[in-house]
Amino acid sequence: MPDLIVQNLNQRHITVEPGQTLLKAVQAAGIDWMHACGAKGRCTTCRIIVLQGMEHLGELSPAEQRYRSNHRLKDNERLTCQCMLQGGNVTGKVPEQTKLPHQVYS
Repeated sequence: MPDLIVQNLNQRHITVEPGQTLLKAVQAAGIDWMHACGAKGRCTTCRIIVLQGMEHLGELSPAEQRYRSNHRLKDNERLTCQCMLQGGNVTGKVPEQTKLPHQVYS
């Protein structure tokens, strides 16, 4: 199964099950991740900066397309509550703006 590797969480490898969003996989691994709207695609607080493997993520969701067109989601960012791995590993990092104060980042 493909992994999400979070660079600034000590290179943490998180297995992503088929049909599982990145956010659900992160939560299943016991990691807190900002998601102010409750994972409904109504904000951008759950975004991840994709460093490698963007091609392994599915198509942009309608919410992600809307945020891209409004310039609130950069070309190298995805919403973890919306995207799923289609195969292969993805490496990303938590943006500075959405780091949680109680989480230890590397």
